[in-house]
Amino acid sequence: MENVLHDRDQPIVLVVDDDVTLRILVRESLEPSGFFVEEATDGAEAISLFRNLRPDIVLLDVMMPEMDGFTTCSELHKLRGDEQIPVVMMTSLDDTDSINRAYEVGATDFITKPINWAILPHRLRYILRASKAFNDLKRSEAKNQALLEAIPDMLFQIDRDGTLLEIKGARENRFTAIPNEFIGRKIGEVMPSEAAQAIMVHLEKAIVTREVQVFEYRDSIEGNTRFFEGRLVASGEEKVLAIIRDVTEHRLAEEQIFFLAYHDTLTHLPNRHLLKDRMRQALAYAQRHNLLVAILFLDLDNFKRINDTLGHNTGDLLLQGVGDRLVKCVRRSDTVARAGMERLEPTVARLGGDEFTVLLNGILSIQNAAKVAQRILDMLSQPFILGPHEVVITASIGITVFPIDSEDVETLLKNADTAMYQAKEQGKNNYQFYAESMNAVALERFTMENQLRKALKNQEFRLNYQPQMDLRTGKIVGVESVLRWVQPDRGSVQPEAFIPLAEDTGLILPIGEWVLQTACAETQGLRRNGFSSLSLTVNISSLQLRQKEFAQTVIQVVKASDMDPHHLELELTESIIMQNIEATVPKLQGLKDIGIQLSLDDFGTGYSSLSYLERIPLDTIKIDRSFINDIFRRPNCASIVKAIIAMAHSLNLKVVAEGVETEDQLAFLMENGCDQAQGYFISEPLPRDALIDLLDEWKSLDLKMFR
Repeated sequence: MENVLHDRDQPIVLVVDDDVTLRILVRESLEPSGFFVEEATDGAEAISLFRNLRPDIVLLDVMMPEMDGFTTCSELHKLRGDEQIPVVMMTSLDDTDSINRAYEVGATDFITKPINWAILPHRLRYILRASKAFNDLKRSEAKNQALLEAIPDMLFQIDRDGTLLEIKGARENRFTAIPNEFIGRKIGEVMPSEAAQAIMVHLEKAIVTREVQVFEYRDSIEGNTRFFEGRLVASGEEKVLAIIRDVTEHRLAEEQIFFLAYHDTLTHLPNRHLLKDRMRQALAYAQRHNLLVAILFLDLDNFKRINDTLGHNTGDLLLQGVGDRLVKCVRRSDTVARAGMERLEPTVARLGGDEFTVLLNGILSIQNAAKVAQRILDMLSQPFILGPHEVVITASIGITVFPIDSEDVETLLKNADTAMYQAKEQGKNNYQFYAESMNAVALERFTMENQLRKALKNQEFRLNYQPQMDLRTGKIVGVESVLRWVQPDRGSVQPEAFIPLAEDTGLILPIGEWVLQTACAETQGLRRNGFSSLSLTVNISSLQLRQKEFAQTVIQVVKASDMDPHHLELELTESIIMQNIEATVPKLQGLKDIGIQLSLDDFGTGYSSLSYLERIPLDTIKIDRSFINDIFRRPNCASIVKAIIAMAHSLNLKVVAEGVETEDQLAFLMENGCDQAQGYFISEPLPRDALIDLLDEWKSLDLKMFR
């Protein structure tokens, strides 16, 4: 077919593919870059067009009906004659046999599907330049040497033990050039270590398999990171030909294209596409580990007024400022997973306009989401200084939670959007959960938090004491303090209902100090009034232990109560100790040095590792009540209890069993050498006055009654 309208200054590309969509995409990709595109639907048509058109380059699909790409390429190779017209195979096949076959039938190169359309024009121009150089230099007497000098790659030949035999090309490229005087030296002496190691590994593979080996490496040159691609092909029985190409520009171009495709151009935050991808990953992780994921959908209140009064430039500055504050706000991550699991970073995305989304991965409670939402509202309430303007903005936030509200990405985003409009209807500058029941939970938590803050001042806390019995003598030798909250309008509140909230809000610090002071003072009063052998156990929270002044606070309380440090035992859990064992052990050792006793609660339910038991200065191990409860129902529990007792005694540790509720359980513990026990069979936690009565009665009891 005669192409009379074509300007020959434009490179002609013949694209051969039976897929009309792909042909259209190739045309749309290449024509804006100065290529002239002709199309063929099958191999026969391609051969006919090739004869008449004489294109500059052919893009040829492998999989076609009638005549496949390999056969077509072989026929085109016969028609090319001495002229080098590149044929680039397009294939979704990635097996080595297919690629080798493409080169065997005369293909110049191959491109795998899906095709990177942004890179395609640059790739073809590179191939055309190389083809033109080959055709021009082929006619000269020094065609081989000239060709090697013209291409931007470094080529060298090395033998099996890594010795450089010959170097060609890249004479002007300071990033890849190796001087000729390095011939005869080992590759490890003249190449970066990462490159040399990769070359030696792939060199052996190339010689053994006789297949092309491709790898990449990076190198820091003049303070900048550059990327290189290496290709190795066997050249004889004991040699390889290596080609090193600087692909930094291509790599940076790909990274830029990716960034533009998945980020908002104004704020540089992830866009909707990237947010959805991260949501899918977060949901999968949360499902595997039985965690929650929260999506916060945020819309600025009255943002249009900012644009209308101060202009779009100021509006854009405000959006950038909001994005920056959101990132800083959620960086103090509330996505706290369980001990031993990695911390999951939140994602802040801009969906468009004045809409932002915060993805909280791997949270343990819906209250984590509420806390972040409130923090965002507080943060946005601070004025923004935008040039000569001081701008104050508020936001409405909708919250939805996986898997409670939905397990689908699109539905979760829709739910969060719906909840955001609920927040707008509630007067703006607030947050709302998607489920009405969750709003009730959030309101209840908010109410309880306010009440908890007033409880200390209003003297609503009480201490009860649960007795601990020595199983050898039958005497009450200690008590464990138990916190109670008695509200005027609600009565007694169970610890499990308010202790987690106290820890979450930081109120556990003043509450914990009050417990320590009160328990020491009251126990010391009992010791002065006839119960001199009584010791005290006080539970310590992780927040208390993390305080720098924790040890000093304990020492001051002990001195103020005039209590012998040897009669005070601080009780900690395994998870508290393991949160930062390097910082925890010195604090505990300092307390141990002045005589304070240390006990480990709930042993057997956490790490239960001898390696850390040897590091921590413990005095007592407390067997978790779950093992005691199942001693006679699950044989393994009885064995575990015996093993814990034996192990603890081998480490010179005292053993206390918690949750003893029957005579049989107590008898089992006595028979197996347990030191102490506590539980409802002995006594429930008692107020101070009731405890005094019990201690008086206990003096007349005999241990034999428990056998």
